Order: sequence, then structure tokens, then C-alpha cells
Amino acid sequence: MASAPLQVSLVAADHEVWSGEASFVVARTVVGEIGILSGHEPMLAILGSGEVRITKLDGTKLIANADDGFLSVENNAITIVAHHAELVK
Repeated sequence: MASAPLQVSLVAADHEVWSGEASFVVARTVVGEIGILSGHEPMLAILGSGEVRITKLDGTKLIANADDGFLSVENNAITIVAHHAELVK
């Protein structure tokens, strides 16, 4: 059985940086990096400064720098809100 895709939204204080479906997301929190796959338990974490790596469904990867915000996971939806965020690759 295929797992449901993650619905990811990465937003900065003044604009949406990226949103779409993904299979895997890695982000840095204040206590270390976390990897999120479909079916992850609900959580709320404080973002640390660093990379957010998003693997899209087609296998391509996006990299963004983000800092000063939070990350929320619930029902395969990931919301990352940062004071500053920008795509790097």
C-alpha cells in the first residue's frame, strides 16, 4: 500500500517560499535535525537556523535556508513558518 504524500508549506514572514507534495522533509530544530515521512506523529518544534531539505514526489530535492520560526506536523501536513526563508536550490 502506497503512503499518502506529505503536504508541505514553507512560508517566510512576508511571502510563501514553496508549497506542494513531498515524500520526505528534513529540518533543523533547536534540539537537532528531524526527518519527517508520511504518517509521522503530530508535533510542534521550534526551528533552528539551517537547511530545510524537501524531497518531492518525483525524487528531486529542494533546499531552503530558514530561521526563527516553528515547524508543525499533523495528518501528513507540514507547515514551516520562519522569520526568514529562501530557496537555495
